[in-house]
Amino acid sequence: MTCKTCAVLSLALLCASPVFSQTPQTTEPAAPAPAATPAPSVWSAGPIDFSGLVDGYYSLNFGHPASKNNVLRNFDVKANQFSLNFAKLTMEHTADPVGFKLELAAGRGMDVFHATDPAGVEVVKHLLQAYVTLKPAKWRGLQFDFGKFVTSAGSELTETHLNWNYSRSLLFTNGPYYHFGARTAMPLGKYWTAGAQLVNGWNNVEDNNSPKTVGLTSTFTTSKFTWANNYYFGNEKTDTLGGVKIEAPGLRHFYDTVIGLNPNGRVSGLINFDYGVDRVPNGTDNKFYGVALNARVLATSIFAISPRYDWYKDAGGFITGKAQTLQEFTLTGDMRLKEGFLARLEYRRDWSNQPYFDRGNELASSKNQNTLLIGFIAYFGPKR
Repeated sequence: MTCKTCAVLSLALLCASPVFSQTPQTTEPAAPAPAATPAPSVWSAGPIDFSGLVDGYYSLNFGHPASKNNVLRNFDVKANQFSLNFAKLTMEHTADPVGFKLELAAGRGMDVFHATDPAGVEVVKHLLQAYVTLKPAKWRGLQFDFGKFVTSAGSELTETHLNWNYSRSLLFTNGPYYHFGARTAMPLGKYWTAGAQLVNGWNNVEDNNSPKTVGLTSTFTTSKFTWANNYYFGNEKTDTLGGVKIEAPGLRHFYDTVIGLNPNGRVSGLINFDYGVDRVPNGTDNKFYGVALNARVLATSIFAISPRYDWYKDAGGFITGKAQTLQEFTLTGDMRLKEGFLARLEYRRDWSNQPYFDRGNELASSKNQNTLLIGFIAYFGPKR
């Protein structure tokens, strides 16, 4: 994203009115009058809805790494400094029967998000999502999307204010972020939704090989319980070397399941389990798996406390670069200071059974990492 785009985002936040609609004053009519048509949302222009956010933070790393990086973080990556995570502008038109979603973004988080894309960071890093939607009425609820979209896997989302914690779990950090291709979703009765995807692979707009990745999704939803399942399988290995096609067999399988509990509206919980294996013919398969436990307690109407614990096993070092068992504990307090403005204070401790975290001038010398973060997120839109 250019500086001009960032300026547009800032201007939109500064100039936007917090009033969504107004009720006109009227005198008492002699006879009943038709209800007044509600004023349109200031965040909509015709059939297009606009929304966005600005998300920044300060992270104190108690190991004071000379690298100024928090290891194993995907968005809160910078240590002992202020940093811009995201500035995002979304334009969306609900399918009737054709729609689209376009999300433009900038910030350090977008660099990390696209770090491994074969297309190159500069090509895609300002495009968080861009897809068209087709949903004709005669399709009985079936929806078809084509383009770039965030993954269906995981219990957390890209936007900070839509999660319970500021930082993301180890499972989110080490899983897929986005895909490019086609996906479908269709309701199956009152509670079930199922879908299928055909995409280039993990975290790539341009494919690094010819085979495609298949995704299968399902979600069961009630008012107090949700259960989501996602299964991706396909060859993710690069099949060219120096412009010459090579043999690169072996599928990657990734299963993700999330259980959500909301018994009373004040206390909520999430359980996320991932299991992945990257097959290596005539060799040792690369296995990686983990579990994350989240809770959220709404203490008041504006303040909540959210603890999180997760455990992650990278058996052969395929994901993190070192064979190790990782754990982390996070405690987050968040306060909605105003509608559309959120502040979070968060303590997090990561630890491993191997030296992996930076400390002082020494890289990957410590088995633990402790951080204290304060973050602020401003967001706007017709559906906050």
